Amino acid sequence: QVQLVESGGGVVQAGGSLRLSCLTSGRTLSSYSMGWFRQAPGKGRDFVARILWSGTTTYADSVKGRFTISRDNAKNTVYLEMNSLKPEDTAVYYCTASSRPYQDVLLTPNNYWGQGTQVTVSS
Repeated sequence: QVQLVESGGGVVQAGGSLRLSCLTSGRTLSSYSMGWFRQAPGKGRDFVARILWSGTTTYADSVKGRFTISRDNAKNTVYLEMNSLKPEDTAVYYCTASSRPYQDVLLTPNNYWGQGTQVTVSS
């Protein structure tokens, strides 16, 4: 059974940095695309970034140039490096994994999700 566990969230001042991690278990990471989404209080879950099995990345406009998604297949872990954080980045951040190999996580149905990690940016 595939499981995703996020870590690395916390409270940081505006302008600061955090690195989120998403450890996957139950399958090897290398053939799958992964993504990060976030959900602010009272809002829907929004796309943040995704990385394909090839390493190709895509970002939401709101985080482009500030966030970096990466993967370490040997450690079965995906990271989200977040710099120049703003109060509007405050949200619960969720990791997601595609349900099918060699397909985009933004397009595959019934993807796997982690439990989320809280990021709070104070002004």
